[in-house]
Amino acid sequence: MGIGLENPFKEKTGYQSAIEIKSLLPLHNKVIVTEMDFSGRKLSSGIMLLNDDGKTDGIRPRWAKIYAVGPEQKDVVPGQWVLVEHGRWSRGIKVIIDGEETVIRLADPECLIFVSDVPPDSDETISTSVYAERKER
Repeated sequence: MGIGLENPFKEKTGYQSAIEIKSLLPLHNKVIVTEMDFSGRKLSSGIMLLNDDGKTDGIRPRWAKIYAVGPEQKDVVPGQWVLVEHGRWSRGIKVIIDGEETVIRLADPECLIFVSDVPPDSDETISTSVYAERKER
C-alpha cells in the first residue's frame, strides 16, 4: 500500500475479504462465473458424497452460472449454466455488486463442456480417478 492510501480489502466477511465494485465487464472473450459448488453432493441414487474438493475424487468438471461475458464471447450469455472442465477456473474472489455479495471466478472459455439454460438437477460428474499410494520396497 502506498503512503496515505486506505486498504481496499478492509471489510472482512467470513474467511475472505469482499471487494465492493460498481460493475464488472470482462475483456475480450472472457467468461466470469458464479455459484460454483464445492460442497458435498447428493447423487440421484440418494448417496451423499462429502466435500471432495482438493481430493482425488474432486477431480471432475463442475457446473457454474455465467455472471458476465466479454464483448467478443459469442457462445454463452449471462444467466446460462455451463459445465467447466476440472481446474479450468480461477480462485474465487468475493465481491459486492449493487449490495449483493457473491463469489466470482474466471472460467477458461475454451474449456466449457456443455451449456444449459436451466440449472442442473444434480451434480453426477463422478470421477473415475484412482488414488495412488506409494509403496516402500
